[in-house]
Amino acid sequence: MSRNSLVLVEFIVTSLLCCTTNPARLTVSPSFSQLFKDESVSLSCEEDDSSAGWTLRRNTSKRQRTQCGDNWGQQAGSSCTISYVDPLDSGVYWCESRRGSTSNSINITVVPGGAVILQSPVLPVMEGQNVSLQCKTEDSSELPADFYKDGSLIGTEPTGHMTIHHVTKSDEGVYKCHISSRGESPPGWIYVTEKPPTSPLPTSSRASLYVLFSVLSVLGLGLLVLLVLLKSCAHRKLKVGEDGIRDDVTYSDVKILDTKCHRQQPTRQDREADPVAVYSVVRTDDVSYGEIVIRPNRSRGFPPESEVVYSSLKSNFTASQLQSNH
Repeated sequence: MSRNSLVLVEFIVTSLLCCTTNPARLTVSPSFSQLFKDESVSLSCEEDDSSAGWTLRRNTSKRQRTQCGDNWGQQAGSSCTISYVDPLDSGVYWCESRRGSTSNSINITVVPGGAVILQSPVLPVMEGQNVSLQCKTEDSSELPADFYKDGSLIGTEPTGHMTIHHVTKSDEGVYKCHISSRGESPPGWIYVTEKPPTSPLPTSSRASLYVLFSVLSVLGLGLLVLLVLLKSCAHRKLKVGEDGIRDDVTYSDVKILDTKCHRQQPTRQDREADPVAVYSVVRTDDVSYGEIVIRPNRSRGFPPESEVVYSSLKSNFTASQLQSNH
C-alpha cells in the first residue's frame, strides 16, 4: 500500500473516531486539501467554550497525536500556522480539548514541486451547493486536464477547471485529475452533507402558540370595545349642535339697559300691556337709573292679574335741585 493510500485510510478511520462530539470546528486557510511544498497553511479551532483549552493535533506517517508547537507549527491561542509545509506534514489534523473532546478532522496532502494537485474543498459541502475543482501544476493552472471520480473518467476540461453544480450525496467520493506530460494528482475526498430537515413545530409548541394567539385576540377585542365606549361617552358629554350651542344646556337672555340713555319711564299703557310685571323706579342725586323687567314663563298657566302694584321712592330733594343735577 502506498503512503498516500495509508494516509487516506488513517484519515477515514480518524474521522469516524472523532465525530462523536463536535464542540469545536476546525477550519483551514487556504481551504484546499492538497498543497505544494513550501506553501503556508493556517488551521484554527472555532470554539464555543474558550475555557476548554483547544489545541491542534495531527497524525502523520512518522508521528501520532503530536501537538502544534511540538516540532511543527506555531501556536497562537487556538490557531496553528505552518509557514512552509513539507510532504512530511501530510496527514490528519483535528482540534482536541483538555477534557478529550474532539472536533471534525481534515486531511492535508503536501506534494513536492513539479507534481500535480487537485484543488478541492477540504471541508464537507452541503447538498445543493456548487463544487469547484482545479487541476494545476506549480507553474500553471490552465492546462487541459482529465477528471476522475472513484476511478472513472467524468470529463475533460481545456482549462483544467471543472464545476459540479448542485451537488447531491451521489457526488460524494474520491476525485483526482491528470495532466498529460505532467502526471496525476493525489486522490482527494469530497464529502457531501445532507440539508437539515425542516421539521414542523411539536404539538406542544403549536398548542402554546394557539393559546397565546387566543389570549392576545381576546385582549385586543376588549381594548377595542373599551375605546368605543369611551369615545361614545365623550361624544354624549360634549354634544354640540350645528349652531355651536350645546343641546344639554338651557340658556337665558339677560338685558341691562342703561337708563342714562333711556330715562323715559314706562307709560301707563306699557305697564298695562304686561299686567303681571312689577316696576321699581329709584331716583336719587347720586344713583344711576335702572329698569328691571321680570317676565315670568307664561307657559306655566298662571292666570293674569288684573291689577298692577307700583312702588315709588321719593327723595328729599326738590325738583329744581334734581334738574340742576341733570
